[in-house]
Amino acid sequence: MQRSFNPIVDPNMKRLASDAVDLPAVALPFVLSLIAGSTDTIGFLSLNGLFTAHITGNLVILAAHVIGGDPAILSFVLAVPVFMLVLLVTRIFAIRLERTGAAPLRPLLRLQLLLLIVFLVCCVAAGPRPDAESGIAVVGGMSGVAAMAVQTALVQISLKKTPSTAVMTTNVAHFMLALGEVLAGEQAVVASARRRLAQLFPVLIGFIVGCGLGAAGQAAYGSWSLGLPAGLALLALGMSSMSERNNRD
Repeated sequence: MQRSFNPIVDPNMKRLASDAVDLPAVALPFVLSLIAGSTDTIGFLSLNGLFTAHITGNLVILAAHVIGGDPAILSFVLAVPVFMLVLLVTRIFAIRLERTGAAPLRPLLRLQLLLLIVFLVCCVAAGPRPDAESGIAVVGGMSGVAAMAVQTALVQISLKKTPSTAVMTTNVAHFMLALGEVLAGEQAVVASARRRLAQLFPVLIGFIVGCGLGAAGQAAYGSWSLGLPAGLALLALGMSSMSERNNRD
């Protein structure tokens, strides 16, 4: 009679496999912050000061235009309501995906990639010095705003322990407060403060590097530099696929 083969698995090997770091998942917030920093900077330089990530900054610029007697630019008027509407629609879309048993991360990353491609195409088509009030410039700007709204939503939906990758003001505040707790040496809070620093540091660095790359790219290549965040979004999608395969294995 043929005997079945039952391999003996070392318990230590099981433990090591379970403790292995999922590098794509760990690196994903850093890549997302690169996307946000580069998109925000290129959009600001290409579209007359439009913020795509730091969305409430558009209210400041709009107020300055109005008080200064300058005409209000349509993109600044639309930016906040478009951002809010896309957040709402994205959440509803994610809930419907979850009801079917599908994880929403990859579909949302695909949606963000699509919106960034539209942003790139519109800005390139608008020319090197686009009229901020032209239809194609407005569509392009709102595509960039929508892409950052999708990213903001997907972080809160699928990466719940990750700091914001698109808006850094609160992250900077949390980082400095955690650093203060570590330097003060209060044993009761040092461990948790160090964990927060470890989470916040790559996101802050990623956004800063993204801003620098976006500024350099826009100076050298104009609106074509929006290929950088689109390429990074494709990388993020690939990383999410790798992480999903790692979790299955």
